[in-house]
Amino acid sequence: MDKRTRFGIVAGLIAGGLAQAVELPPVTCDVVVVGGGSAGICAALQSARAGAKTVLVEAAHQVGGNTTTGGVNFPGLFHAWGRQVIAGAGWDVVTNAVALDGGKLPDFTKPTGRRHYDHQISINIPLFVVLAEDALVRAGVTLHYHAAPVRIEAVPEGWRVRTAATGDTRTITCKQLVDCTGNGTAAALAGFERLQEQERQPGTFVYHIRPNADLSKFDAKELQARFDAAVKDGQLHRSDCRWGLLQYLKSGGNTANYVEGADNSTADARTQTNLRGRAAALRMFRFLKGIPGLEKVRLESMSPEVGVRETYRVRGEYLITHEDYTSGKRWEDSVCYAFYPIDLHDKTSGVRPAHLKEGVVATVPLRALIPKGSRNLLVAGRCISSDRLANSALRVQATCMATGQAAGAAAALAAQRGVTPGQLPSAEVKALLTAHGAIVPD
Repeated sequence: MDKRTRFGIVAGLIAGGLAQAVELPPVTCDVVVVGGGSAGICAALQSARAGAKTVLVEAAHQVGGNTTTGGVNFPGLFHAWGRQVIAGAGWDVVTNAVALDGGKLPDFTKPTGRRHYDHQISINIPLFVVLAEDALVRAGVTLHYHAAPVRIEAVPEGWRVRTAATGDTRTITCKQLVDCTGNGTAAALAGFERLQEQERQPGTFVYHIRPNADLSKFDAKELQARFDAAVKDGQLHRSDCRWGLLQYLKSGGNTANYVEGADNSTADARTQTNLRGRAAALRMFRFLKGIPGLEKVRLESMSPEVGVRETYRVRGEYLITHEDYTSGKRWEDSVCYAFYPIDLHDKTSGVRPAHLKEGVVATVPLRALIPKGSRNLLVAGRCISSDRLANSALRVQATCMATGQAAGAAAALAAQRGVTPGQLPSAEVKALLTAHGAIVPD
């Protein structure tokens, strides 16, 4: 086949439309949830269970976000000071995953002091994914994987959301929109303000290394000296191993390295973040194989993506401050609790949690889930309206689940009543949440 013939075939395919994106059938629904992480799962479940026709749009291949794709399979704290403060849709998926896996929950009645992580629940990631998907499908949620919004326009009936995936596009018209992207992407596309810091917390890349060696035979100081020398000569980066090297080996490399400047708010930033995370794992693997006695070390698995802690937050009708959070402030429209230390990570010193005073439990007002000046739009999860310090605690998955369920309840009610979420009596939102197993502030 000569060059002219090949050119003619390609030109014919293009002219015939075979090389163009496919326009999928349009969809009309009550609620669109963008982002299928901890918040998005719970928002979609609550919306659908309340009777709203719900579509969940997720750019990845599975739900869970940082809990699954990011490998952070210990989703925050559901209990505070001996009592449960977060329950409902997310709690059900978490505990079902633990039970099906034959696991055991921590003793939540036992005080942890500053060891808040003693109340963390470790979950089997594959089980969490399939159980969450099963719950979503059973609730009647329509899942659109590998898709993301590229244009969002206000229309008389609510919103017109234009999504794109590999080789296809789609238009979804909805009454209410819930942004659970973690970055405020949907809110920004709709024209609302996002907040961002100049410096961002490092992300964490979760991977697992098997030493295949008797670690009792290694001297911690000698190992650390080897690591320090490798950093000094440029073979490694200091952030490649957050703690001591022997501790790293004993943990199997789990959550071993920081990724500085981690950002997943754009495709380019997400690409570079993941490249840096995987490059760090490769550096450490090669370094370890060069240590006598560790020649059989094995890189067993790695998370699909770097876990990102901080990108954008959406400015809401109310902005939760650090003082609000640490004082346990309550509002008339507080729709859920939040409990976690102030947890700001630093690339050099790591994290030094600032724990809440005994008896203090923070809350989240509905107004912090409503972008300032918006109609028919809510946000939930990491990008809710808050200052940086408050957000460092609010971003953990358990609280994201609580804010997601609250947003899903408000979206369903607003869609059914033909009003914007800010017009809903908070008592009615709380009543719906309570009826579906959530715990709401008095």
